[in-house]
Amino acid sequence: MTTVAYIGLGSNLDNPRQQVEQALQELAQIPETSLVSASPWYQSRAVGPGEQQDYINGVAQLTTGLAPHDLLDQLQAIEHAHERVREIRWGPRTLDLDLLLYGSEIIDTERLQVPHPYLTQRNFVLYPLTDIAPQLILPCGDTLESLMAHCSSDGLHQLKD
Repeated sequence: MTTVAYIGLGSNLDNPRQQVEQALQELAQIPETSLVSASPWYQSRAVGPGEQQDYINGVAQLTTGLAPHDLLDQLQAIEHAHERVREIRWGPRTLDLDLLLYGSEIIDTERLQVPHPYLTQRNFVLYPLTDIAPQLILPCGDTLESLMAHCSSDGLHQLKD
């Protein structure tokens, strides 16, 4: 059995566009997993401490036979391969891969929270997610359409190829 999962991608270090594009290819190589679609890339203002460069963000839709924590392990292995350093919360990073949604499951463990706890608050997640799954309904019953009605595009712009 496979599950649809949505992954948020982001980078603001070491050629961010190249980092996320490479990561997208690597997501397609995860065992028991297929890349279904990917959003356009967006440039967004950094959320976090100090002065940081803008981020490049997007969302990928996968189908996977992996359990949620196994998928998380694969995502973290890709981050590690991109030399992701976890020193400062919301600090600059070469690559950030967030498991946003895993089917209609609600998961709350020490290592993983799904839906992602900030999914509904971040325009750099909601806009690209809406690009690839406009009719999506979150496990809590909220629709993307209703979330987008209250989501500003301030500080966000879609990149052209």
